[in-house]
Amino acid sequence: MKKPIAISDAPGFDRFDVVVVPFPFTDRNADKRRPALILSGARTFNATAGSSAMAMITSADNAPWPLDSRIGDLKAAGLSADSVVRMKLFTLDHQLVLRKAGRLAVKDQKAITQTLAKLLS
Repeated sequence: MKKPIAISDAPGFDRFDVVVVPFPFTDRNADKRRPALILSGARTFNATAGSSAMAMITSADNAPWPLDSRIGDLKAAGLSADSVVRMKLFTLDHQLVLRKAGRLAVKDQKAITQTLAKLLS
């Protein structure tokens, strides 16, 4: 397993970055590497907290979940398969981030901003 990024070496994670993190599974004694989308801003939260608020990214083939948002530009996001941002939210310490995969394209960023507004309304 790849060593997590040390906080002193961590890049400045920012809103709309796609990162790879270890997701724990409650029915297993192991975790899997999965993409996640950073939702919180570098200056407003991430840099001082050493953590980021994130949303799951999962295969578009999985059963739907309320407010799933399809990622249109997979290449920019660093993803190889059709994927959706799933509004299952969590906060994760940057020391657990395995790597940065990419960043959402502007069109996808706008869609996520609208989805978050719906979630919080």
